[in-house]
Amino acid sequence: MSDIAATKDKYAAQIAGAEDLRVLDDIRVAALGKKGEVSKMMQGLGKMSIDEKKVMGPALNGLKNDIAALIEAKKTELEDAALDAALASETMDMTLPVGSPSGTLHPVQQVMEEMAVIFSDMGFSVAEGPDIEDDFHNFTALNFPPGHPARDMHDTFFMTSQEGEEPKVLRTHTSPVQIRTMINQKPPIRIIAPGRTYRCDSDQTHTPMFHQVEGLVIDKGIHMGHLKGVLMDFVSAFFETDVDVQFRPHHFPFTEPSAEMDVRYERDGAAIKIGQGESWMEILGCGMVHPNVLRACGLDPEEYQGFAFGMGVDRLAMLKYGMPDLRDMFAADTRWLAHYGFDPLLQANLASGLS
Repeated sequence: MSDIAATKDKYAAQIAGAEDLRVLDDIRVAALGKKGEVSKMMQGLGKMSIDEKKVMGPALNGLKNDIAALIEAKKTELEDAALDAALASETMDMTLPVGSPSGTLHPVQQVMEEMAVIFSDMGFSVAEGPDIEDDFHNFTALNFPPGHPARDMHDTFFMTSQEGEEPKVLRTHTSPVQIRTMINQKPPIRIIAPGRTYRCDSDQTHTPMFHQVEGLVIDKGIHMGHLKGVLMDFVSAFFETDVDVQFRPHHFPFTEPSAEMDVRYERDGAAIKIGQGESWMEILGCGMVHPNVLRACGLDPEEYQGFAFGMGVDRLAMLKYGMPDLRDMFAADTRWLAHYGFDPLLQANLASGLS
């Protein structure tokens, strides 16, 4: 037993004096490794009598656990000290002049900021939600009952769930943010919900991960005219020119009536000019919130009405800034970013211009 106490004191002293994690790991191997001193002592149990094993077995296990606990405590101490040293040495003086920034703001972020500026001027606030959603928020509450064929149209990334757990999906739209807002907030509601969305699709105008901005207004006496006015004002402000629009009847499970909004445009070579020409291009979907969606969120459709809309941020960026391929946005090519990027110090605002 005296050997056990002496061994513990020896390693306790070495552990206390360890100056870095490498030295500490060497001590761990020397004591507790397969060929370590404590391991060899435990191998000697096989040559002992039963009565000796009853005494030495618990004692050696206690020695092993005590040394392991000392090592773990010292490891935490050294890691905390290393983190403190890194934080102290990596500070940045925010009062220093910025100079010429080397990076640029990604067009997707630029367009999101432009949209936030426009809608905030109309009284909208920004709401956010998780990228990983459950079936209720992503489908059921939005009037997609189980087995509804529209579920298949969304090319959803379904996640494997454990037995007894509710299945999860990568959200196919930011509409779940609308559901969470209606459940947790009493009307009047006026929000936009920007964020990443995911669908199994990839070509020149589709990517598996893309960005959407959806809007929601819930109040008493809301009608389709309010929806049209908001969207017409938005597209004119976003494209910074007068834009002719048209609304065509459409179908979405979560709105009734539903519509798609087109903008007038013409093609000039490889360029697309919004607001002129004789052609029409669909840029967003919209409609009056379906009564079933209101009921799923605990709202009485006889008392409250509202409208919702959704649009792709990446496609709007392509239209406004002349980008030919959506996939280039996520290729991490610094030449592309240098060409299409924006000065991060020039924030979008309505006074001096968005872009």
